[in-house]
Amino acid sequence: MFSFGALISKKPGVNLVSYKQEFLTNYKIAYPIVLGQVAHLLVALADNVMVGKLGDAPLAAVSLGNTLIYIALSIGIGFSFAITPLVSTAQGQENWTKVKRILDNGVFLSFIMGILLTALLIVAEPLLFYMDQPAEVVELAIPYMHIVSISMVPLMLFQAFKQFSDGLSLTKHAMNAAVIANVINVMLNYLLIYGEFGFPKLGLVGAAWGTLVSRIIMVIIIYISLSRKPSLHQQFKGPIFISKTDITKILSLGFPTALQMLFEVSLFTGAIFLSGMLGTKHQAANQIALNLSALTFMFGIGLGVTATIRVGNQLGKRNFSYMKQIVKSLFFMVLVIEILFMCLFFIGRNYLPWIYINDTEVIQIASHLLLIAAIFQVSDGIQVFLLGLLRGLHDVWYPSLFCFISYWCIGFPLAYYLGLHTYLSSMGIWVALLIALTSSATMMFFRYKYLVRRISM
Repeated sequence: MFSFGALISKKPGVNLVSYKQEFLTNYKIAYPIVLGQVAHLLVALADNVMVGKLGDAPLAAVSLGNTLIYIALSIGIGFSFAITPLVSTAQGQENWTKVKRILDNGVFLSFIMGILLTALLIVAEPLLFYMDQPAEVVELAIPYMHIVSISMVPLMLFQAFKQFSDGLSLTKHAMNAAVIANVINVMLNYLLIYGEFGFPKLGLVGAAWGTLVSRIIMVIIIYISLSRKPSLHQQFKGPIFISKTDITKILSLGFPTALQMLFEVSLFTGAIFLSGMLGTKHQAANQIALNLSALTFMFGIGLGVTATIRVGNQLGKRNFSYMKQIVKSLFFMVLVIEILFMCLFFIGRNYLPWIYINDTEVIQIASHLLLIAAIFQVSDGIQVFLLGLLRGLHDVWYPSLFCFISYWCIGFPLAYYLGLHTYLSSMGIWVALLIALTSSATMMFFRYKYLVRRISM
């Protein structure tokens, strides 16, 4: 889709061998982020399997409750992303006092955001009655959603510490906390859903309690891990300093970043509802394609966050020549990985759906969707990478505008028309997703080129 030469210099003496160290550094930063994200997805899959054994209604209730929860999550996580570029830039400037101020104010704002999101979700619970869902499903979804809503507070605190440590390139701490907490989550779900080993049999509510407890544990683990690190004693000791200036900086980056996440997540949520309007089999096929695409998307996120960290760090050092070299190495990695995923989806489109279901018609629909998903692997990977790259440059408002235009001015109207008013059906929805992602990637690419020209002047 993009010319590799546009990002990789053609100057004599510049070749892939010269980027070997950059590839290694990128890998060391990115892989803990990817593993942590994949762990969350696998736990969600395990949750669905365990809840699914309770029956169709509980499983549908989890899906319904999570529809609103995921939207809130996108806002909260997007907001916390602002901490990473600020920390990495301050580290590049070797301004450790500033790093501490960002940590203090980032944790404070994330705590407030967690409370606000909890309140918002609780207030939004009655909306479930207006989504044309079975009454039994709604009655099960509300207590589940109520408890998971409370877990937004510890989750946002975890995100604050995670983004802080990511900004310092210490990505393993969040990965370790996430993996341990997710294992505990699965164990608690088993004990509380089914009432094993003397624990109360709470059914669907047991899964919600497992999520809440595991998220509290996750915060405790990452806090202890970071506070005990000798190089970070200065950041975790001494009085907490809440500054209006630092709060304004975090908000100025966090608010538009939250909008970026909201626009993208809400488009894919809209795709779920549109698929549901086409029938159960189309919705099931859509869920299969989305789940597989979400797994590969985690690799793009990992390299996108790596771009935020490394670019932000060089921005603080004002080393723009080396920054461009880092960008080239990351772009190459994204391109290679996404082409591999494209081939995997293309070759496995008729076989991968069998992992989820044994319905021939659903598998046939899903295989068609995976063919389109194979094509948009490159667009999806590049757009999330460029989003992280621009965030590292503290450029967030234009990317937010690009996301809005791509996903809601182009993507959703196309998905509605192609999906519900043409013979393409669910394939039309995914064609629209492909066009939206490609549009987003294209606009962000030209935005990056514009910023690079400004930096080079």
